[in-house]
Amino acid sequence: MWKRYVVKKNERALLLSEGDFVKVLEPGVFKAFDPFNRLTVKTVSVDAPLADALLGDYLRRQAPDVVAQHFVAMDLADDEAGLRYENGSLVELLPPGTRRLYWRGLVEHRLERVNLASNCEMPDTLVQRLLQPALRARGMAGLNGALLVQVAAYNVGVLKIDGKVERLLEAGMFGFWRYNRDISVELVDLRMQALEVSGQEILTRDKVALRLNLAATWRFADVLRAFSYLQKPVEHLYRELQFALRAAVGTRTLDELLEDKQMIDEVVTAQVSARLAEAGVEVCSVGVKDIVLPGDMKTILAQVVEAEKAAQANVIRRREETAATRSLLNTAKVMEENPTALRLKELETLERIAERIDRISVFGGLDQVLNGLVSIKAGQ
Repeated sequence: MWKRYVVKKNERALLLSEGDFVKVLEPGVFKAFDPFNRLTVKTVSVDAPLADALLGDYLRRQAPDVVAQHFVAMDLADDEAGLRYENGSLVELLPPGTRRLYWRGLVEHRLERVNLASNCEMPDTLVQRLLQPALRARGMAGLNGALLVQVAAYNVGVLKIDGKVERLLEAGMFGFWRYNRDISVELVDLRMQALEVSGQEILTRDKVALRLNLAATWRFADVLRAFSYLQKPVEHLYRELQFALRAAVGTRTLDELLEDKQMIDEVVTAQVSARLAEAGVEVCSVGVKDIVLPGDMKTILAQVVEAEKAAQANVIRRREETAATRSLLNTAKVMEENPTALRLKELETLERIAERIDRISVFGGLDQVLNGLVSIKAGQ
C-alpha cells in the first residue's frame, strides 16, 4: 500500500491522482500511502519544455505559484517573435503565438521578445550572430523563420513585402523576420548584361523564311522603376526584342536584308529603346549574329551569285578586248603617219625572232633581210 518513487536530479515528476494533476515532485525520494492504487508518477526531463499543453494552460490559470516556482514561461503574442537563450547562448527563434513552459533547474532559460508590428528587419548584431558557423553547426532551431540575404558587390536587392516593392538593399548582409509577412528579396545585377534571342523564324515581305539569331546588351537604368513598371523585366525585354525583330524583317525583302544587315540592328534598337524608355531598362547595343537561309534558298542564291560573277567576268573580258583593239588601231595610225616608227617596229620584231634562233647569217645587208622576211610572209 506504500509506494516509493525516485526523481533524478535531471528530472522532474508530475504526481497524478487518477490521472489528475496533484503537484510537482522535485529531485529526491517520494513515498506515498496508496491503498487503492490511485496515484501515478510521470517523470520528465528538464531539458525539454512541458509537453502537456492542456496542463500548461491549467497551471497558468489555476496555479500561477506552481508556474513561478518550477517553470520559465515563454508566451508570445501574435505580433511577437522570440529569441530563446540557454545559459546565455541563443538556441532557437520562436514564432508568434508560442506558449511554452521550460523547467527551472540545470539550464538557465531566458526569453528576448521582438515586436514584429514595428519592424520586420533584424538588427545587424543579430544577423551576424545567426551567420556564425558555430551557431549553425550547433543546429539552432527556428531558422526557417528568418530570411537571411547577402547582396554582392555591383548588385542591389529588391525588397518585397506582401508583394509590394519597399526599397533597394545595397551590398551587404540583411536579415528579416518571415512571420506574419510574405517577404522576398530579388537580387539584381547592375552591370552590363547580355541577352540572346535565338532561333527566330520570320517571313520576309517576299515570303522567304529566315532564321535569325540576335544578341543584345542591356542594363538597369532605374531598378525601382523597372520593377514597379514591369513584373519580370528580363522576360519583357526578350519579348520586345522578338517583336522588334519581326517588324524589321517582315516589312523588307530578302535582297534588302542581305544588302544592309546593319539596318536590322538600327531598327530593332530604335523600336525597343522607345518602348522601354519609361521602364527603367536601357538597351545599349543590338546585333544580328547570323541569318540562316533554307537549304533550297541557299542553292538558288548560290546560282544567282555565280551568274552575276560570270556576267561581270564577261563584261571585264570584253572591256579588255576593246581596249586592246583600240590600242592596236592607235599603233597602226602612228606607224602610218611616221615611217620611222614602222622601222622601229620592224627592228623590234626582228629582235624577238633573233631571241629564238642560235645563229643568223646576213647577206646583202639589213634591207635584204627585211625584204626577204616580207616575201616569206607573203608566200605563206
